[in-house]
Amino acid sequence: MTTPDLQAGERIDQLYSQDIQIIQSPDVFAFSLDAVLLADFAKLPARQSSQIVDLCAGNGAVGLFMSSKTKGQIAEVEIQPRLADMARRSVALNNLTGRVTVYEGDLAKINQWISKDSVDVVTCNPPYFADLPDSQKNPNPYLAIARHEITTNLATVVQTTSGLLKMNGKAYFVHRPDRLLQLLDLMTANRLAPKRIRLVHPKPGKEANMVLVEAIKDGKSGGLRFLDPLIVYDRQGEYSPEVKALLYGNI
Repeated sequence: MTTPDLQAGERIDQLYSQDIQIIQSPDVFAFSLDAVLLADFAKLPARQSSQIVDLCAGNGAVGLFMSSKTKGQIAEVEIQPRLADMARRSVALNNLTGRVTVYEGDLAKINQWISKDSVDVVTCNPPYFADLPDSQKNPNPYLAIARHEITTNLATVVQTTSGLLKMNGKAYFVHRPDRLLQLLDLMTANRLAPKRIRLVHPKPGKEANMVLVEAIKDGKSGGLRFLDPLIVYDRQGEYSPEVKALLYGNI
């Protein structure tokens, strides 16, 4: 692997299950479990000609974590220049510059880089919180933009996703359960038929705090499946076997 130039406060972390290294900074952006779960949940075509797009890419975690599942091209779209730069350096760090491209800019203008109706799979880990006048935001602007709908919103994300996808292309989202109904309504309004849903619970007996959703563009209505819930921690506070395998491999 290439040795990267690290900026102040940056470190290199590793997803041991995939031998992927990623440049992180607690002051700017660090991926969390939702990125790992989304990358695992997404079903990707293996073929070299396939095109995958990750919106709201942050420091590139989801695209990097999906890179072992396909031989196709992966595009990452991130509006914050500092995060896009971190993503590019992580792509180089993992010797993936031939397959993973980072585009810096507003996802609503993505068609300047990627044609409509041309993409096989779109993934997105969007900002979870609406930008409301009374919403408490992180004083760190990097983290505020990552968590709140300051530079985009769910309606724009879903509309952009649908525009990118070929007919029968697949979309994958991770979001908060309290916004699931809004997400499903937006999908239906944008020709995306929800097909699989999986709730993620922090531990047994606790309400779900994440939801994973798969949809197919112009898919038939109906046939929605709810998968077994995913439990992150067991009652002793240890990672569940499934999550441990996603993070560390089968050790």
